[in-house]
Formats: sequence, structure tokens, C-alpha cells
Amino acid sequence: MADFKHVPPTEAAELLKTGYTYLDVRTPEEFAAGHAEGAVNIPFMLSKPEGMVPNAEFVQQVKQQFPKQDQQLVVGCKAGPRSTRACAALAQDYTSLVMNATGWDGWVAASLPAAK
Repeated sequence: MADFKHVPPTEAAELLKTGYTYLDVRTPEEFAAGHAEGAVNIPFMLSKPEGMVPNAEFVQQVKQQFPKQDQQLVVGCKAGPRSTRACAALAQDYTSLVMNATGWDGWVAASLPAAK
């Protein structure tokens, strides 16, 4: 079983102040429309003409961006399902994973700092 904690967006925002990095796993198009300040975008799914397809390079791309196993990451998507799957995929490689339980939708609803 994957080992990561689910936190509300307000707690996720507090973790960012302590050295965590926000890993936004939404598509580049979703990310461009708005994201947590300082977030890094590595999509878990890609938008293709045939619909949403898994990003086969996701884990490798994250490992390239964050080579240290103890990297502190808050993982978020739009509402939770993609980030749950992303955390599960990353859990064997990272020891400090936290999931923003309500994703971008919850982040916006909590009026937390955002960028475009």
C-alpha cells in the first residue's frame, strides 16, 4: 500500500512554507489556467486527440526534476483522483509525499495564493 498523507489545502499551503514543493500533476493546459504559487507541473495524464492518456514518463520526469528520495512534495491535481494515483506511483521513490486532498478546486475555494 502506498504511504502518503492526505491533507486539506490549507495544511498543504502551510507545508509549502516549511520547504515542501507543490507538484501539480494536472495537464499543462490546466496548469496554465492557474496553479499554486511556485508549483512545478509534471502531468500524470496527457490530453491527446483521443482523450486523456497516462503519461508513461511521469515517474521518470519527477525523478529527473527531484532526484533526492527525501524531497518533500505536496502533490495535487484538480480534485483528487489523479494525485492519488500519482502519489501511489511515486510512493516507492519518495519518503515525504503529501497529497492535497481536494486538489486545485479546494485550493481555489480556500482562497490560497495562486499564479498564472
